[in-house]
Amino acid sequence: MIAYRTVARRAPGLLVALVAGSVLVLAGLVTAPAQPAAAQDLTPLVGAQMSELAAVVERYSTDRFALGRRWNVPYSFERNARFRDFFSDWRGRVEAVVFESLSVEGRVDFVLLLYNLRYRLDLLTREAGLATEMDGFISFTSLIVDLEERRRRREPVESESAAARLAELPAEIETNRAEVEARLESGEDVSRIVALRAVTALAERTRLLEDWYEHYAGYDPVFTWWNEDPYTRAKAALDGYATFLRESVIGYRAGEDEPIVGDPIGAEGLAADLRHEMIPYTPEELIVIAEREYAWCEARMIEASRELGYGDDWRAALEYVKTLHRDPGDQPQMIRELADEALAFVTERDLVTVPPLADEVWRIEMMSPERQKVSPFFLGGEVIQVSFPTDGMEHEYKLMSMRGNNEHFSRATVHHELIPGHHLQGFMTSRFNSHRRAFSTPFWGEGWALYWEMLLWDLGFPSTPEDRIGMLFWRMHRTARIIFSLSFHLERMTPQEAIDFLVERVGHERANAEAEVRRSFNGTYSPLYQVAYMIGGLQFRALHEQLVQSGEMTNRAFHDTILKGGRMPVEMVRARLLGEAPPKDFESEWRFEGDPLRRTTSEESASPGPASPGPASRRPAP
Repeated sequence: MIAYRTVARRAPGLLVALVAGSVLVLAGLVTAPAQPAAAQDLTPLVGAQMSELAAVVERYSTDRFALGRRWNVPYSFERNARFRDFFSDWRGRVEAVVFESLSVEGRVDFVLLLYNLRYRLDLLTREAGLATEMDGFISFTSLIVDLEERRRRREPVESESAAARLAELPAEIETNRAEVEARLESGEDVSRIVALRAVTALAERTRLLEDWYEHYAGYDPVFTWWNEDPYTRAKAALDGYATFLRESVIGYRAGEDEPIVGDPIGAEGLAADLRHEMIPYTPEELIVIAEREYAWCEARMIEASRELGYGDDWRAALEYVKTLHRDPGDQPQMIRELADEALAFVTERDLVTVPPLADEVWRIEMMSPERQKVSPFFLGGEVIQVSFPTDGMEHEYKLMSMRGNNEHFSRATVHHELIPGHHLQGFMTSRFNSHRRAFSTPFWGEGWALYWEMLLWDLGFPSTPEDRIGMLFWRMHRTARIIFSLSFHLERMTPQEAIDFLVERVGHERANAEAEVRRSFNGTYSPLYQVAYMIGGLQFRALHEQLVQSGEMTNRAFHDTILKGGRMPVEMVRARLLGEAPPKDFESEWRFEGDPLRRTTSEESASPGPASPGPASRRPAP
C-alpha cells in the first residue's frame, strides 16, 4: 500500500461532489460519463483518477496542439495574436473555478494550469520582442506569411495577384541584403545571434512558401501559368540570401559545422523561467549551489584517486578510467549487462515498483556519427540510443567517443536513461495522470534521473574507485552545466569559454565538450534545461530526506507516488506528498537548499568518507 496521506483520507463519492461543485463552472469544455461498475475491477491497471481537473487539462492540451498545427509559423504576428487570445480566454475560464471546493490534487492542477497559462503569455511577449529584432534581416517574409494565411483561411487564390507579389520579392530581398552589407562595411556590430535566429526563421518561411506553391501548382493550370517563374526566382533569392547571412554574418560555409552561437535570454528571461519552474532562487544563488556541489565532488574524486594510486591528481585517475572502455562492437552487450545490474539493485532493495512490461519493452539503438556531434553520450527512454564510434569516423573522434563512453561512465548513464530513470518515468507517466504531460518540466524529468544517481551512490551502488569516479564525473558535469548555462544566458560566458570550462573543470574530451555546448545552445532545449538536472535532483533529495529518511514513507511508496502523480514542478510534488493544498495565489517559496550565500567555506569543504552522501544529505530536514 502506498503511504499517501491525501488520497487515503478522501471519502467515497467526494470526487463526484467536487466535480458537481466546481469543475462544471467550465461548462461545455468536458463531460463526465458514468463509470460502469465492472470497470472498477480494472482500476489497478490505471489507478484512480485523483484530480477533478484532469479532463479539463486534457481539453486544454488538445485545443492548444490543434491551434499549434493551424498557426504553425513561429514569430508570425498572426500566430502570436491568436495564441494570446487563446491563453487569455483559458485563464479567465480557469480563474472562475470555485477553488475552495477542490481537493489537493485539483488545487495542484489549478495552480499548474494557471502557471502554464501565465508563462505562455509571457513567452508570447518574449517572442514578439525576438521577432522585432529580426525585422532588420527578414522583414520581407511577411509577404510569404500573408500568402499562406490566405490559403489557411480557405480563400480562393488570386493567381495573377500572387504572381505580382512574388515577382517583387527578389528586389525586396536584394534591398535587405544591401542594408545588411552597408551595416557590416560601416563597422556596425551586426548581431550573429539575431542573424542565426533569422536564418532559422527564414528556412521555416522558405519551407512555407514551398508548401504554398505545391498546394496549387499542377492542380490549377492558371496558377502555374502565372506563378511558376516568379516562384522559381523568389525561391532562388531566398536561398541566396540565407547563404549570404550564414557566410557573411554568422561565419560558416556549406558543409561546415554550424558555429555555436546560442541566443541568451538575459537576467529578466531567466527570472521569468525560474518563476515558472517554481525555483525561488536567483541565478547567482544557483551558481553558488553548483560550486558547492562541485567542491564536494572534487573531494570525493581525490579520495578515489588516492585509492587508485594517483594521489591528489584526480584528473590523472580520470584519464585512467577513460581507458577502461569496451572494444568496438561490444557496447550493446555492456548496455544490457549494466541495465540488468541496475534493475536488480533497485528491485532487490524494494526501492521502486518496476512493472515487468517496462523491463520487457526497452530497446537499444546505435546513434549515427552525425547525431553524436550534438549527443556524444547516451539518450534514453524506451529506446536507449548509444554513442560509440563507427568505422567511418575520423580516428581521433573514434578514440574520444570510446573514452567518453567507457564502462564506468556508462554505468551511471544506463540507469539514468533506462530504469529507474527516463524509461521508467515515461512508462509510468503515460499510464498514470497522463494529463500532467502539459506541465512537463526538466526539473522533474532530468531531476528524477539525476536524483537516482545520488541515491544509488548513497546506497553503495558504486563499489570500486573506478565506479565512483565514473559517477562523480557525471555529477561534476551537472554542476558545470549550471555554471556555464546560466553564465551564458547572463552574457558572462561565451560558448567557447563554456567548452574550455568543461574540458578544464570536469575533464571532458574536447570533442564531447563541444557537442555538449552545441546541444545546449544551438538545439531546442529550454534555457534552464541544463540547470534542471542537478537542481531538480536536489529537490527530490530534499523530499526524500523529509519523508523517507524520517520514516514517514518507505522508499517504494515514495517513488511510486511520485511516478504515478505525473510530471510537474517538484514543489507541487512536495504539496502532493505532504497533502498540503497550495493556495489559489500560490508563489514558490520552498528554499530546498536553504540560503546558499550564507553557507560557510568549512561546510562546503567538509570531507566525509568515500561512500558518504553529498552536501544535501548533511542538511536538516526542511
